[in-house]
Amino acid sequence: MEDSVLKNSSLFIGIPAKELRDDLEKIPHPIQCYDKGETIFHLMESAERIGVVLEGHAQAQKTFPNGSQVNVSVRGPGELIGPAAVFSASRKYPCDVIAIEPAAVMMFRREDLLALMQKDVRILENMMTEIASATYMLQQRLELFSYSGIAQKAAFWLLTRARQTGKTQIQIPESVSKWAMMMNVSRPSLHRELKRLESEGVVSYQPPVIEILDREGLQNILSL
Repeated sequence: MEDSVLKNSSLFIGIPAKELRDDLEKIPHPIQCYDKGETIFHLMESAERIGVVLEGHAQAQKTFPNGSQVNVSVRGPGELIGPAAVFSASRKYPCDVIAIEPAAVMMFRREDLLALMQKDVRILENMMTEIASATYMLQQRLELFSYSGIAQKAAFWLLTRARQTGKTQIQIPESVSKWAMMMNVSRPSLHRELKRLESEGVVSYQPPVIEILDREGLQNILSL
């Protein structure tokens, strides 16, 4: 399983399995296991390691002085945690990264990955794509958080995915619970709003797929 997750990961995609094994033999890559709720990276900790999630899911969380919390992102198998922080000027993790279920993470030190990127431009290109994609997604999430209503957040997310995929049938990311977590809303509230939109003929709600029936109706929700 480890080999298949790594070769399809955003960091090593496009690299044949044998070449990847040869590359990994040259650098340390310990696998760390975390229990549910355990912190992988701490807020403002020195960012020296990048992780590739092998099993489970990790969530970046930002807690504010008033006690409110924003779920910044959720990373699953094959996805990276910490790359932007490691290559930033501050070299600090901007959020806590928590295992939201038992997780296994392969860790790489910054200097080891730099050495690999110097030897294999494909890894460098993959890293640049990963960081650029994360920046783009963060910009979208900032716009998402500008909407206060749950229906507005759902409408924005669905319309964004429809533009990206060119499809009206939108796949929910893993589960309604995970999707709700990404939008920083409760699952019951999101489920209730989606059922209401379905009763109004705006969407067809059949998890794990939501079909947009009335795109103009979703656009109108954003302007409320």
